[in-house]
Amino acid sequence: MIVDVRTYNIVPRKMKRYLELFESYALPVLEKHLGSPLGYFLVEHGPLHQVVHLWGYRDLADLEARRRARDADPAWDDYLERSEGLVVSQDNKLCRPAPWSGIR
Repeated sequence: MIVDVRTYNIVPRKMKRYLELFESYALPVLEKHLGSPLGYFLVEHGPLHQVVHLWGYRDLADLEARRRARDADPAWDDYLERSEGLVVSQDNKLCRPAPWSGIR
């Protein structure tokens, strides 16, 4: 298994709008193509205006196939248009769980 750990830096004072759009427009598309996230978090301490979400995949081929399906969905383009200008930057890491990790 691999886990895609994504951190999004949101424009200050726009978190509420970002979360509303994400829940209404992005989440249905992502759950359709990627499955449910392993976790979705709002940063409380440390860098503010951040969300972190984790998505699990069998392997890189699975990740790539699911992303292609998401990208081909017109509803994904709709979400991207609606959320334009709300994300300052993003960072993502592909991680493998340690043998004793609670996420496998």
